[in-house]
Amino acid sequence: MLPLEGIKIISLEQAVAAPFASRQLADLGARVIKIERPETGDFARNYDQTVKGMSSHFVWINRSKESLTLNMKADSGKSIFKDLLKDADVVLQNLAPGAMNRLGFSNEELHKINDKLIICNISGYGSNGSYVNKKAYDLLIQCEAGFLSITGTEETPSKAGISVADIAAGMYAYSGILSSIIKRARTGKGEVLDISMLEALGEWMGFPMYYSLYGDKEPKRTGSHHATIYPYGPFQTAGEETIFFAIQNEREWVNFCENILHNPDLAVDSRYCNNSKRVENKESLQREIEDVLNTKSLHEVMNELEENKIANAQLKNIKQFANHTQLRERKRWIDVETPVGRIKSLLPPAANSKEDIKVSPIPEIGEHTNQILTELGMDQDTIKQLKDSQVI
Repeated sequence: MLPLEGIKIISLEQAVAAPFASRQLADLGARVIKIERPETGDFARNYDQTVKGMSSHFVWINRSKESLTLNMKADSGKSIFKDLLKDADVVLQNLAPGAMNRLGFSNEELHKINDKLIICNISGYGSNGSYVNKKAYDLLIQCEAGFLSITGTEETPSKAGISVADIAAGMYAYSGILSSIIKRARTGKGEVLDISMLEALGEWMGFPMYYSLYGDKEPKRTGSHHATIYPYGPFQTAGEETIFFAIQNEREWVNFCENILHNPDLAVDSRYCNNSKRVENKESLQREIEDVLNTKSLHEVMNELEENKIANAQLKNIKQFANHTQLRERKRWIDVETPVGRIKSLLPPAANSKEDIKVSPIPEIGEHTNQILTELGMDQDTIKQLKDSQVI
C-alpha cells in the first residue's frame, strides 16, 4: 500500500508549481483529478513539442493524474466542482490572483462545502499585501527575490536554467499538504495553506540574505565560481578541458597544495593562508593553480583529486547526465506511458524502486471526464448535454 492511497486531490492547476506538487502526491498514491480548460487544457501542454510531439514540461510533472475538462465559469461547471469537493481531501490551485474568489470559491466557501478540506493556494506573492494582485512568473520572481543579483557574471545577471521559483513553491506546497494531512488526522479539520513563490524562493536565498544583512557587502556574481569560497568552481586542464572542484576547509587546502600542486609553501603563503584571503586574491591564485593543471589531462586531474579525497566533477551536458553511470547502476530509470507512446522518467529521489510509487499514464486532455462524471451519478445524456454546451 502506498502512503497516500485513498487521498483524493482536486487540482485546478497550470504551468509548473501546482502540477509539480500534485505529481509528487500522485507518486505517493493519491488520486489526483486535474481540472483543465475544455479543448485547450493546461497551457503547459503547448510549451514545446520535443517529447514525441508532447511538451517536455508537461510530461515531466503530469504522470499518474486524471484529466477532467471543466468550464469553471459555467454554473453547471461550478456545480460539478462542488460535487467533487464533497469527498475530497485536498484542493490545490495556482490560478491567476483572485480567480478562485471571483469564481465564488473563497477559502470560506470551500470549507462550507467540506470543512475537512485542505486548501492549498499557490500564488506569486501570497494572499495579502500590496503585491497580492500582481502577476508573477518564474523569471520575475527570481528578480524580486534577489536571485538574479547573485547569479551570472559580474557584467551580466542571469536566470537559472530551470524554473527555480516554481519548483520551490511546488516543493513547499507538497510538503505543506503532507504535513496538513497528518495534522488533520489529529484535529479532524482542514486548513488553508498560502504558498507564495516569493517566500518559497526566499527561503532558498537564506545564505546570501544573511551574508548581506549582517556583512558589509552583498555576494558578488562570480559565474560558475563560488562567491565566498575559493577555490570552488571551474579550472582549465590540458586541452582546454574543464574540471570543477571544491576546497571546503584548511585541511583540504593543505592537502591540495602538497599533493596536487606539489607546492606546500603555497598553503602558508600570506595571500592564501585562509579562505577569506584566498577569495580576496583569487585572480592570482587561479593562475597558480592553472599553471599546474594545464600540464595534466582532465582524467589525470580527476584521478589525483579522487585519490586525495577532494570533491570534484566533470561539466556534463544534459544528455551526458541522462546517461550517467550512477543513475544506470542504481536503476533510477522507469518507463511511463503517454498518449504518444512510452517514455523514460527518473524515479523520485525518495523511491527505492518502481514499486514504491504509483506509475500510471500521462493523460490526454479530458481523458477521464466521462469516467469522473459517471462516478458523480450522471448519465450519458446529461454528459452529452454538458459537452454540447462546452461545459466539459
